[in-house]
Amino acid sequence: MAINLQKGQRANIDLPKFTVGLGWDANESSTGEGFDLDASVFIVGENGKILADEYFVFYNNLKSPDGAVTHTGDNRTGAGDGDDESITMDLSVINPAAKELCVVVTIHEAAARKQNFGQVRNSFIRIYDAATNNELVKYELGEDFSIETAVEFGRIYKRENQWKFEAVGVGQKGGLEDYLKKYA
Repeated sequence: MAINLQKGQRANIDLPKFTVGLGWDANESSTGEGFDLDASVFIVGENGKILADEYFVFYNNLKSPDGAVTHTGDNRTGAGDGDDESITMDLSVINPAAKELCVVVTIHEAAARKQNFGQVRNSFIRIYDAATNNELVKYELGEDFSIETAVEFGRIYKRENQWKFEAVGVGQKGGLEDYLKKYA
């Protein structure tokens, strides 16, 4: 049975291989533009910076060089139920220098399209065992991010040789470039 987390709560991840599913529903845009939300993962070391450019996994770099993190592809509409984008992880082969994996969702061309996360509802991040479809943890973002165009949904981090998940739910105004500056 899945553990439903609240913002700031943590849970152990006892599987080396799992899938991170992310989902959302966009309201109808008042500008007539469709929403294109994008999931990304920043694989960072002890210093809080990405290990190398190739350890930034997103729609234009679908796999980390160690093969530990694989983005299954960009969903440009978010239509339908369930996960809108997924990222598979195999922490048994991750670069030993990796200490944290930050999972971020941004709105593509948010400023030009006049869009923000206040126009997005039913957002969640979940971790599940793809082999059994058993959900381990889930975090539903219940906040109204009325000006934010990017949200860190959660992070997976290593502490005392144990991988853990934290429900983050912190938004910011800006886009993917701002996260790149933070982690580069």
